[in-house]
Amino acid sequence: MHNILEVKSLNKAYPEFALKDVSFALPHGYVMGFIGPNGAGKTTTIKAILNMVGYDTGEIFLFGKTAKGAAYNDLIGVVMDAPFYVNDWTPADVERAVAPFYAAWNAAAFEGFLRRFSISRAKKLKELSRGMKMKLMAAVALSHGAKLLILDEPTSGLDPVARDELCDLLLEFVADEQNAVLFSTHITSDLEKIADYITFLLNGRVVFTGLKEELMEQYSLVRGGREELNRIPKGLLIGVREYASGFEALVQTERLLELPRGIGAERASLEELIVFWDRGRAIQ
Repeated sequence: MHNILEVKSLNKAYPEFALKDVSFALPHGYVMGFIGPNGAGKTTTIKAILNMVGYDTGEIFLFGKTAKGAAYNDLIGVVMDAPFYVNDWTPADVERAVAPFYAAWNAAAFEGFLRRFSISRAKKLKELSRGMKMKLMAAVALSHGAKLLILDEPTSGLDPVARDELCDLLLEFVADEQNAVLFSTHITSDLEKIADYITFLLNGRVVFTGLKEELMEQYSLVRGGREELNRIPKGLLIGVREYASGFEALVQTERLLELPRGIGAERASLEELIVFWDRGRAIQ
């Protein structure tokens, strides 16, 4: 299986934070969810991939070639958490501004996306809703022959309908098996619907990278009474949350039989995995 993106042993140190040996690979034809709490290192990693920040050691490969010093402008589409266009611009102004930067700019494709998203070419960006602005950024990203889409929190603040439309768009994009998506978001329910792979960062390190189903089968959410908590072997629970009548925590699914009887177990969501791993700070 060929990879459209590979990050190998990436290290980047700041005074109060560091990426430490971050490694993952995204194959062609798939959506990878990029998850973790705020400050985990997701945006720093994305900026390194896009050559927006330097890094200390490691390697990044795009389309099978080293990314340092290489230009992949046409082949990568980017949608960030906020539009980086002038508020007084219209979509027509946006096209005039960005088209010269892309050798493969497709005006007909851009027009088609504007019609699909019901975005007027003449309406100023400051008059558009957040959802419409995100759709405009997606239209730009998809109108120059991109093979890799990189999204950094584009669905924050969007209503469920707008998020669902974006997810449908991403699934259409990866229906072409030459394409792939790296999707960083805190709205993990979107990833549960469309992601094939997950890379989970915590404290600048990769906690997990691989198939989504493997991650979700690896851990279970357990609940029990307070009297049972003291009978559980130390180190078995991850990110214990105690409350008046009991507790809840994560446990490796393969170790469920080590728990006392009477403790309920269920499949953990991606959001619960993030919350409990962050509480447990299992990777320091």
